[in-house]
Amino acid sequence: MASIPKASIKKFVKKRFKANITDEGAEEIVKILEEKAERISKHAVGNARKDKREKVTKADVMKYVIGGYDE
Repeated sequence: MASIPKASIKKFVKKRFKANITDEGAEEIVKILEEKAERISKHAVGNARKDKREKVTKADVMKYVIGGYDE
């Protein structure tokens, strides 16, 4: 599975919040984001397949996110 670069998280926190984050903190954020992305993607792909499409659209993603199906 592709991984979100830890450096990107560190850069985001530094730029957005003017704060430093430890490697462990950045790794934990990566883990959480990847779990959420996998869950959202799974449902979005399911929505697209249900509609007999190969491409996932913004609507497929939003149907899951707005629908409140996130555990």
